[in-house]
Amino acid sequence: MSYQVFARKYRPQDFDSVVGQEHITRTLRNAVEQNRLAHAYLFVGPRGVGKTSTARILAKALNCEKGQSANPCGKCQMCRDIAAGTSLNVMEFDAASNTQVDKIREIIIENVKYAPTSGKYKLYIVDEVHMLSNSSFNALLKTLEEPPAHVIFIFATTDVQKVPTTIISRCQRFDLRRIPTKLIDDHLQFIAKEEKIALEEGASQAIAKGAEGGLRDAESMLDQLVAFCGNKIVESDVLSIFGFTAQQTVSGLCDHIIGGDSPAALSLVYQQAQDGKDLSKLLSDLIGHLRDLLVTKASPDTTNPDLDAAALAALKEQSEKIPMDRLLELIDLFAATESRMKWAPNKKLHFEVAVIKAVHTLQQTTLSEVIDTLSILRGGGEPATPSLPAAPVKRESAPAPAPRIQVVSSAPPKPAAPVAAPPPVEAKPAPPAPVVAEKPEPVADENVWIELLKLIRGNRPLISPWVEAGTLLKIENDTFIVGFPKEQSLSMESLQRPNNRKFLEELIATVTGRPLTLKCELREGLVVAPPVLPESKPAAKADEDFKNDPKIKKAMEIFEAEILTK
Repeated sequence: MSYQVFARKYRPQDFDSVVGQEHITRTLRNAVEQNRLAHAYLFVGPRGVGKTSTARILAKALNCEKGQSANPCGKCQMCRDIAAGTSLNVMEFDAASNTQVDKIREIIIENVKYAPTSGKYKLYIVDEVHMLSNSSFNALLKTLEEPPAHVIFIFATTDVQKVPTTIISRCQRFDLRRIPTKLIDDHLQFIAKEEKIALEEGASQAIAKGAEGGLRDAESMLDQLVAFCGNKIVESDVLSIFGFTAQQTVSGLCDHIIGGDSPAALSLVYQQAQDGKDLSKLLSDLIGHLRDLLVTKASPDTTNPDLDAAALAALKEQSEKIPMDRLLELIDLFAATESRMKWAPNKKLHFEVAVIKAVHTLQQTTLSEVIDTLSILRGGGEPATPSLPAAPVKRESAPAPAPRIQVVSSAPPKPAAPVAAPPPVEAKPAPPAPVVAEKPEPVADENVWIELLKLIRGNRPLISPWVEAGTLLKIENDTFIVGFPKEQSLSMESLQRPNNRKFLEELIATVTGRPLTLKCELREGLVVAPPVLPESKPAAKADEDFKNDPKIKKAMEIFEAEILTK
């Protein structure tokens, strides 16, 4: 017997062997057992998910020589003929090759009146039915609506939008889903066991992921790998032959971008291009990885079910390094790049530019953050946007507040008279809420935290409110652990941005005399005591530092404005 490819050899022969379509097979089994059969069915779904195979199994269930049954024997002559496509009672043809109305009249309309030669039903399986012409659809309407009792139509399509609603309304519609990666992986391992192939677990997972929900595609790839590798297949063979990218590579690229390491990110993209990888597929995988990070932060319970426990743990750890609004910016940036790369002759150039732009975007301070921080420094209470935490409570020994300011645009030709800022309204102290306070663990040297706060106020006053919203818990091994109350989660996220984290770790190394890794934790019931700094800057010095802050200067340049103090 001649060689049969895996896609044909392991084609499902009964409802139980159909992979990943239980919602379809259960309905059809019940319809056969209860004899509640429709005269027309429409199977909709992407390629390689089992549309035609399900149609053939239904035909065997209705015409098996042992009687109509949801479990056809598969051994009688009728079942064998249907499986081989040679049965006279099951007419199977491709609509793409028979689009003309004359062909439809010849094949279907003129023959439906004749009873089946054997068995109970005559079935017409029309594959890719959306390829029929409008005239062919119109010719089918009357026959499809009132066919003879012995005729059943089964239509299959990958593009249901092109099928007229007049046809769809005359059929029972079944939507076949893309098959989950895990089920494809299990099926490939089953084939490998039957064929005595040593298929590495990582290799089968890579094939299943690359098939994108199509079981037939996965079987064809496995067939090709056996021809190339023999009876031992490893993950590197799959990645090399089909140009797929390992999940570790995608995660590593994302790590470089979040960490602000442009050279490492560009080097990885260059290496992938040199290895012949499809950069469009790499970008698509990167967007999918960013989506998984976003879902992990927003709703951990709905994370990608195809990921194993180790991958989920790595996702959770990586998601803590970047806030949600920045993830949304990266997804928008790379999605726009993906659309441009489809038509670009130099895909690598667009990819590299997008990587550099992504790193640059993460290192920038957004305008809303500047406005909210200005509001906090002016003592204006709650920030205008929810990106930053609320202003810390005013306390003794705190540095003098920044001056009240008016930003007056210099762009208009006629200068406007400066308008005095309204006097600040003193906030009434709120009564202390009864909370169960969790005392932070004792710190070996209290002066470390005080010195760090002094340096932050002197060098980066804009992030000082975020730092002061937390407190030093302990210094353990090479980790500097800072705790935050639950209500200050936004402060913690702001400090974990790559540029802020890098700046703080440099200051921590300056204060402690050794490099330490900053780790931020949320603690239930933690109460942060207001830090009392021994020295505060005089008002004049605070005003001068405020005016000389690089971000304030940049904002003034953008808006062509000046600061008027009172």
